Amino acid sequence: MKRVGLLGCGAMGTQIALAIDSGQIPAVLTHIFDDNTDASNSLHAKLKNKPEIVQNSHLLSSNPVDIVVECASQDAVKDDGLSILQNKKDFMIMSAGALLDESIYDILSDACQHFKKRIILPSGAIAGLDAIQSVKDELESLSITTTKHPRALKGAKFFETSDIDLDSINSSTVIFEGTAEDAVSLFPANINVAALLSLCGIGSQDTKVKIVADPATDKNTHQIDAQGGFGEMSFRISNVPDKNNPKTSRLAILSAIQTLKKYCSDQIEVGT
Repeated sequence: MKRVGLLGCGAMGTQIALAIDSGQIPAVLTHIFDDNTDASNSLHAKLKNKPEIVQNSHLLSSNPVDIVVECASQDAVKDDGLSILQNKKDFMIMSAGALLDESIYDILSDACQHFKKRIILPSGAIAGLDAIQSVKDELESLSITTTKHPRALKGAKFFETSDIDLDSINSSTVIFEGTAEDAVSLFPANINVAALLSLCGIGSQDTKVKIVADPATDKNTHQIDAQGGFGEMSFRISNVPDKNNPKTSRLAILSAIQTLKKYCSDQIEVGT
């Protein structure tokens, strides 16, 4: 069975760990780490099969694991990604926005080739990435509009310099329009879907992003539109927010579980 190290023990990391512990994912969770020791201790207490809590993130990949699963932050990807690959471990990344930093992307891409290991990016809270990737060379325009309740956007770096008061929004309001690169930088915990889309498509500078705060919604909704020589595509995904973390869609967690299950299983694979 595949051995898994878990980097990040919050809402998403906990659900992945429980899926392994229950046998839904045919793997063994052997090591876990979180900067917040309370989070790692809390997760450890919930598991029947107790993994080792390591003392720092680099110890995850220095132990005999097959894959390290990141559910922490873009900073965790930037700080730990290279050492994980150097230790010859595969790396599943949920904070895909980190890869829009070209220097990080190049370093990790080169490391994959040099150490013969893989980086895996689940599709997260959106759909259609296989189709977008298939028509990549014929894309002329690509955009995503994300609508969330204002509380799901709180704490984003964007509001450090913006005069927008989320608490005062009483109707659907566009709070950001720009490139995927800027969106991921300003909303690092909210809009990793834009990073995934741009990595599959025409790049972070040409992928357009609109973020809408809507106090009337109870979903995280993503509208994706693509046009080009192949024709047109539109995808609309309305997700229930995770009950433990409204910044994360339930679909993102389910996508992570399914991706890891696929990695750990010998089975028929459907789609790309």
